[in-house]
Amino acid sequence: MADRVLIFDTTLRDGEQTAGVALNGDDKLEIAQQLAKLGVDIIEAGFAASSPGDFDAVAQIARLVKGPRIASLARAVPGDVDAAWEALRGAERPRLHVFLSSSDIHILHQMSNDR
Repeated sequence: MADRVLIFDTTLRDGEQTAGVALNGDDKLEIAQQLAKLGVDIIEAGFAASSPGDFDAVAQIARLVKGPRIASLARAVPGDVDAAWEALRGAERPRLHVFLSSSDIHILHQMSNDR
C-alpha cells in the first residue's frame, strides 16, 4: 500500500462542543453524508456512551452512511466500549476510537480493579 494521509474527521463530536452549537440526529446525519461525499476516510460520529441521543445518532450514521469508516469514541472502560460497539453494529466499516485519560486522577479511577 502506498503512503497515504487518512482524514479522520471529528466534527460530529468535537465540533458539537463549540459554544452555541447543538446538533440533533438529523443534523449529524446530513453532515456525515456530506463528509462521505467529500471522501473523508473516517468519521467520528460521536461518543455513544455519553447520552441516549448521541448513541442514537451514532447508530443512525453507522446504518446509513456508506464508504468511510464510522467511529465512536469510547473511554477505556467496558461500558463505553460496549455502548460504542452496539451503536456501530450496523456500520459497513465500524471503528472504535478508545482513549485513556492521562491525568493521575483519571488513571487512578479508570484503572482501578474495583470495576
